[in-house]
Amino acid sequence: MREGRGRSILGLMNIEDLSKSQLLLLTILVNFVTAIATAVLTVSLLDEAPTTVTQTVNRIVDHTIETVTMQVPSGGKDIVATRDEDLLTAAVAANVARTVYVYRDKESDAPLTTAVYLPKSRAIATSRVIALPKEIVVKFPDGTSAEASLSSNSDSIGIYGFSDTAALPSAPAAEPILAADLKQGQTVIGVTENGNVVTGIISKIDAEGVHTTLPLIPPGAGAVSLSSGVVGVSRGVEGHLISADEIMTLLTAPDS
Repeated sequence: MREGRGRSILGLMNIEDLSKSQLLLLTILVNFVTAIATAVLTVSLLDEAPTTVTQTVNRIVDHTIETVTMQVPSGGKDIVATRDEDLLTAAVAANVARTVYVYRDKESDAPLTTAVYLPKSRAIATSRVIALPKEIVVKFPDGTSAEASLSSNSDSIGIYGFSDTAALPSAPAAEPILAADLKQGQTVIGVTENGNVVTGIISKIDAEGVHTTLPLIPPGAGAVSLSSGVVGVSRGVEGHLISADEIMTLLTAPDS
């Protein structure tokens, strides 16, 4: 009888007869027991080890914890802050690179007005707060200049185009943002006459244009969103922009 019982117990312990779930549980059990044994052995060895050894081990553990803590941001706030800052600096750089100055001719010392460079369209857009000539010279931020001709205009916006052979500097694409796609509270960025970068928000959008909390920026200067898109062009009145809709209308007109 004892022999029969022994064979029955051995049969139960046959690994080939175990199911996948039983094998998984057995593996977990073995790993658990091994981990406990390893921990007990490690503690025992450290208790018997010299003080210098235990201090070294403690320093390694502390350094590992600090490194992991520094690499894992709390709640993702640091990641969001970095992303917003990167967007802001990129938008500022794009706006500065697309801010150009309009001169009557090459001999003129003082610019007539400011304008927004539209690289993809090989054109500039400016406000018509003053009477502008049909032929102008545009000076770019890199110091180069090129002649341009009035190609289309409305009551408030003038578009000047460059010849196909004109050598123009590269700049980030200036995608106009339609008024319908803007939202109250959206961040806008501009550059003042003395070159200071200023930020504000869109306070209202109506038939007169885009109202913002921006301080006065030069007439014809562009204001951009955090995505570097052109929100509008300064009318020369504090906080008031001519909507980019007018730029799009002139650029897509059949005779433009």
